Amino acid sequence: MREIAVFSGSAHPELAAEVCAHLGVPLLPTRIDRFANDCLQAQLQANCRERDVYLIQPLVRPVQEHLVELLLMLDAARGASAARTTVVMPHYAYARSDKKDAPRISIGGRLMADLMETAGASRVLAMTLHSPQVHGFFRVPVDHLHALRELAAHFRRYDLERAVVVSPDLGNAKEAAAFARLLGVPVAAGAKQRFSDDRVSISSVIGEVAGRDVIVLDDEIAKGSTVVELLGKLRELGARTIRVACTHGLFAAGALGRLSAEPDVLEIVCTNTVPIPAGERTDKLRVLSIAPALAEAMRRIHDGESVSALFDS
Repeated sequence: MREIAVFSGSAHPELAAEVCAHLGVPLLPTRIDRFANDCLQAQLQANCRERDVYLIQPLVRPVQEHLVELLLMLDAARGASAARTTVVMPHYAYARSDKKDAPRISIGGRLMADLMETAGASRVLAMTLHSPQVHGFFRVPVDHLHALRELAAHFRRYDLERAVVVSPDLGNAKEAAAFARLLGVPVAAGAKQRFSDDRVSISSVIGEVAGRDVIVLDDEIAKGSTVVELLGKLRELGARTIRVACTHGLFAAGALGRLSAEPDVLEIVCTNTVPIPAGERTDKLRVLSIAPALAEAMRRIHDGESVSALFDS
C-alpha cells in the first residue's frame, strides 16, 4: 500500500504488528520517553509528511497513560504534516462513561473524544463501542466495527440445534439479537439492575433457556460480576450448557479465573482487542483475532471504499 504509515503506542503492539502483517506494510517505530518530572513524550520515528497515518492504540490499563500516549502521537503526526491521521482504537475504555446518571459527574466518553479531535484526529476506527450514542460523541468521522462475524464463525463449529443467545441485560439485547440471527438461533435477555460498578442483580431472564445450550454474549467482561450473576439465574432456569463470549476480554480483578472455575461454563471466548497476559490464560479461554477485520477496514478507508460493506449479508 502506498503512502500509508502505521504506528503503535505501547498498549498492544502485538495486535498492531498483526494488522500490519495483513496489510503488507511495516509497523513503523514509535519512541515513548518519560522525563524526570514524570511527563511523557512521543516521537514517531518515520516520515509522516502528506501520508495517511494510522495510530493503533486501545485504551487499556493503565488507561490514562495510554490515552496521553495517543494524544501525544496525534499531536506529533499533525506537527509532522500528516495528510490525515486515523485513530485505530480497538477498545475505547471511556465509552462506558456515556451518560450523566448521577449529579455533578462528567461524561468522560464525550470529553475524551473532544481531546482526540483537539490533538489532531481526522478519523476514528473503533470496535464494539459500549453503547450506540458514543459514536455521536465524536465530531470527526467514526467507522464502528463489531466482532460478531468472528464470534459467529467460532460458534458455528458446534451443534446449535438447541442453542440460544442470552444477553446479560436489555441494553445489549440488540447486539445479541443480531448475533443470534447470524447463528440462526433464538435470543433471550436478562433483566438487570446495577447498584455499583461490581454489584448487580438479575431478577429474571426474558426468553426460553430451560434445557438449552446457552451462549452468553456481552460487549466486554471486566470484573465479571454481571456474568456471574447471570450464571446463577441460568442454573435456576435449567440451562443445559453455558458458553460465554465477549468482544473485549478485560478480565480485571481475577475475573477470568472466577469464570473458569465455574463448572458449568464450558468455554470463554473473546477477541484480541485488548492484550491478555499469558499468565492469566486458562484452558477454557479462546482468543479470536480481529486483526484481519481491522486491516481490511484500514485498507478500505485508505482506498476510499465503503467500510459498512464489510457487514453486508
